[in-house]
Amino acid sequence: MDRVLIVDDEKGMRDLLSILLKKEGYAVAAAESAEKAREHVGRGDLDLVICDISMPGASGLEVLKQSKASNPETPVIMITAYASTESAVEALKLGAYDYLIKPFDVEEMKIVVRNALEKRRLEHENRALKRELKEKFHAQELVGESPRMEEVMALVAKIAPTNSTVLISGESGTGKELVARAIHAGSPRQSRPFVSINCGALPDELLESELFGHTRGSFTGALTAKKGLFEVADGGTIFLDEIGDTSPAMQIKLLRVLQERRIRRVGGTEEAEVNVRVLAATNQDLEQMVRDRRFREDLYYRINVIQIRMPALREKPEDIPRLALHFLVKYSRVMGKKIARISEEAMRRLEEHAWPGNVRELENVIERAVALENSDAVTTESLSREVRSGARPSPEFPVSLSDGGIDLETQLERLRQHFMEEAMRRAHGVQTKAAELLGMSFRSFRYFAKKYNLLDPRREPRAGVG
Repeated sequence: MDRVLIVDDEKGMRDLLSILLKKEGYAVAAAESAEKAREHVGRGDLDLVICDISMPGASGLEVLKQSKASNPETPVIMITAYASTESAVEALKLGAYDYLIKPFDVEEMKIVVRNALEKRRLEHENRALKRELKEKFHAQELVGESPRMEEVMALVAKIAPTNSTVLISGESGTGKELVARAIHAGSPRQSRPFVSINCGALPDELLESELFGHTRGSFTGALTAKKGLFEVADGGTIFLDEIGDTSPAMQIKLLRVLQERRIRRVGGTEEAEVNVRVLAATNQDLEQMVRDRRFREDLYYRINVIQIRMPALREKPEDIPRLALHFLVKYSRVMGKKIARISEEAMRRLEEHAWPGNVRELENVIERAVALENSDAVTTESLSREVRSGARPSPEFPVSLSDGGIDLETQLERLRQHFMEEAMRRAHGVQTKAAELLGMSFRSFRYFAKKYNLLDPRREPRAGVG
């Protein structure tokens, strides 16, 4: 809840505004004087202050000054019974967001409050994104000297200044969102918001509300109107992760936005133009999904203007040492440790590991090693059991290419079913956990689980597929 403080010496006005704002879904506190308001303002946890100018003792302008000194980000709306141009100008010079005269229109007050809070949210998001870009998403974050990564970085540098839609494909953990953020950081939109959403993590109804927003009362619990992420990202970039997991109905709605650059909030009748750059990502084969009629062909061509394929870590093993050292420096600094190197034996184990979880898995392994290591170098004892043992995924799936050839799609289908059954066993039937073990979105896991009849409680999982 947004926290609002009402400061007015008239009890009737405090009660009126408290009732009004509580109905709008805000958490409300009230104070009858500037002195009483100091306690609330001093804590610095307010989202909005509504303050009368003329009060006995210290005036509302003193509250405004203290609020701006304690938390400059908190907007302050001034109200008064006197139409004094001089006091209005002074309040605005001191940083007041707006100025209303009693008796004010209730609907006008609601609108001013909503706009003030929305402005505060957007400013906060922009500051946070700028800090994040400055601290984390520099060019050096795209680590790697392999030919595959050099190709990726060259393409990012080339397309970042454009406004083209980009599809980033690759396995889970390869750094698709990192590339999306690098594109945004190198674009003319870098000072505007970068907004990210995992399309496979939400049901359709919630995803639609998150993307396009909703009007007040459009569904149960919609106590206030809300901007969608397309509106929040206006002027900036929206990153649609795991777009391959969207339903056919949602694909139609996304296609319309990409074609017309207009959105309509859930429950609303009016349309609004949006100026956003769309970056999408998937760990699935969208071309095959189009052939299987599980993904719209027209949407595929809309998002696939430029495609960047992120290589799996096993495809660029020469980058493992540099990535490992990069994460070593990062987590040594975060944890305040002086670990300067990785032992030769530990590095050899890192280079020999298969990395099914890609760069994300490598980062997790190094973070764990730094947390556990007590010496000045990462040793094999600090590595995970899988890396120490040199274990590689070896499914019970012996297939050789005979002279007559094989049906590759069938074999891959059997391999996927094998690993999903194994994941369900290890997760004791908990689908979300099984999906995490495989690096799959829940929506994708559920689709294939139904296809393979893995959700039937009467069905005993198979031990293997040999």
